[in-house]
Amino acid sequence: MRTARFTLDPAFTVGDVNPRLFGSFVEHLGRCVYTGIFEPGHPSADADGIRTDVLDLVRELGVTAVRYPGGNFVSGYKWEDSVGPVEDRPRRLDLAWRSTETNRFGLSEYIAFLKKVGPQAEPMMAVNLGTRGVAEALELQEYANHPSGTALSDLRAEHGDKDPFGIRLWCLGNEMDGPWQTGHKTAEEYGRLAAETARAMRQIDPDLELVACGSSGQSMETFAEWEATVLQETYDLVDHISLHAYYEPHDGDVDSFLASAVDMESFIENVVATCDHIGARLKSEKRINLSFDEWNVWYMAKTQAEVSALDWPEAPRLLEDNYSVMDAVVFGSLLIALLRHADRVTVACLAQLVNVIAPIMTEPGGPAWRQTTFFPFAQASRYGRGEVLDVRVDSPTYETKKYGETDLLHATAVRAEDGSVTVFAVNRSRTEPLPLDVALSGLELTEVVEHSALADADPDARNTLAEPERVLPHQVEGTTLRDGGLSAVLEPLSWNVIRLR
Repeated sequence: MRTARFTLDPAFTVGDVNPRLFGSFVEHLGRCVYTGIFEPGHPSADADGIRTDVLDLVRELGVTAVRYPGGNFVSGYKWEDSVGPVEDRPRRLDLAWRSTETNRFGLSEYIAFLKKVGPQAEPMMAVNLGTRGVAEALELQEYANHPSGTALSDLRAEHGDKDPFGIRLWCLGNEMDGPWQTGHKTAEEYGRLAAETARAMRQIDPDLELVACGSSGQSMETFAEWEATVLQETYDLVDHISLHAYYEPHDGDVDSFLASAVDMESFIENVVATCDHIGARLKSEKRINLSFDEWNVWYMAKTQAEVSALDWPEAPRLLEDNYSVMDAVVFGSLLIALLRHADRVTVACLAQLVNVIAPIMTEPGGPAWRQTTFFPFAQASRYGRGEVLDVRVDSPTYETKKYGETDLLHATAVRAEDGSVTVFAVNRSRTEPLPLDVALSGLELTEVVEHSALADADPDARNTLAEPERVLPHQVEGTTLRDGGLSAVLEPLSWNVIRLR
């Protein structure tokens, strides 16, 4: 196998990593909330019904911004159903997931949960622009953020939350280009509504950060034209435009699945080009950043049948994908793609946090455990803070049906404030180890702190209720730093974290 190579030099950088790149997503879908993060009566539950075993894992995961309450759910969401005394909250049909929403967990509980996670956990609130509009968004903003002295801010205090929630980051609806979305709109209809909502919300607080809905995926027929139309209406009123992408193998094409990040990077670069084109056309000096606020490996093919079979249950088991080592390697590659574009992707939310296509799984009344995808995210969140160095690989390649000739190596590197460097790398080869040489220029590095890898002889190995620690990262021996370079061998089908100082 030919050696893969790249050079690291602090003179060539991408940009600083925004902590929000390590965000996640809590939607009222399946068991993400109920028996996920919230299960009164569970042996680990605190006085507010929050599972402390899940809290511990969320903190370990290193999650920052948490998007809420959807997702498709938000397009039928009545925020006022989710506040006040729990016994007075109405039960509602959730059209998005053919379930019954009890509203036992609502806005106040969400904010309280984030406070328990820690100060790094920032609220990212979505407003309903599917079945509702400007007035309801303003009412939610007043209830959540205004200090006191108005009907809705005083109502919040009456409900037990004297201090405002201080939500700075808001999503203007969800996937409004999707025909599946309750209240689906054309780009012109949504762009006008988003602009009206943004303008009104900024009348209350001009310093909010607002996210307009981009395309639900690069494969949408309206992709790019949608972004252009929406931004034509909203460019000077919003700060970010959203991207959503999920990946799974199709028709057994594992080689293309392993190269999923090729599509993610293309998606990011195409949206950046569209944003900058509209900015130039409007002669604006402002730069729109990207909020990749839904991303993951998701075996979507089976989801429609699961949902269609439901008869309005409470918190059914939905989208509970059990991730393999192969899934985790692809997942790690998606993280690398986000880091490689940290100059423009300033928010990203792993969808979702618990049980629903999630890194954390729980059993009602039972334990919580880490899926294989937990480890790449936790490591990237911990060690991927700082400045992303420009990595341009010279790698052996392999052929894929979907993306043509593709590099076996996918990699990035982040330099921390203290000068230490972490290399994140994926070997896409299913059968062969990949030798890696990294030239280090202008970096005062003298030691390999560790080389951690997630790999297994069985690419289908996974963590389950019966075997919650079947797959764990392991230490790799033989990685060296000498003569101004790093030398390592990446195991077949592996996610690697190499820390240097």
